[in-house]
Amino acid sequence: MKNLTMLSLVVVFITAASFTMFQKPWTVPADKAKMANPVKTSAASVSEGKALWSQHCASCHGKAGLGDGSKASTLETTPPDFSKAAFQGQTDGALFYKTSEGRDDMPSFKKKIPDQEDIWNLVNYMRSLKK
Repeated sequence: MKNLTMLSLVVVFITAASFTMFQKPWTVPADKAKMANPVKTSAASVSEGKALWSQHCASCHGKAGLGDGSKASTLETTPPDFSKAAFQGQTDGALFYKTSEGRDDMPSFKKKIPDQEDIWNLVNYMRSLKK
């Protein structure tokens, strides 16, 4: 029983260490995180965002935002599950910033999607992916 407990602790430690190593925090500057979404959520905005998602995001993040896109397995970091509370708990400003700026495997979209309103539409679509 003592060996089983020790083994359990080792597994928990390794799992926690692995998660920490592969999922480094993505800090968003406070002023960017506080940005309000100027695009009201509407059927039209979500539809525009969905079209952009299909074109630019689904290959890595998956059709439903579960992190299971066709390119996900080729990335060094696992795309997050956008339906989970951890993702949905971020501010609209944080999502806008991360989409615009990118980091590591996540490319910057400020040149690919130069119209800021389009990125806000994409944020509105990301909100629709929650469970």
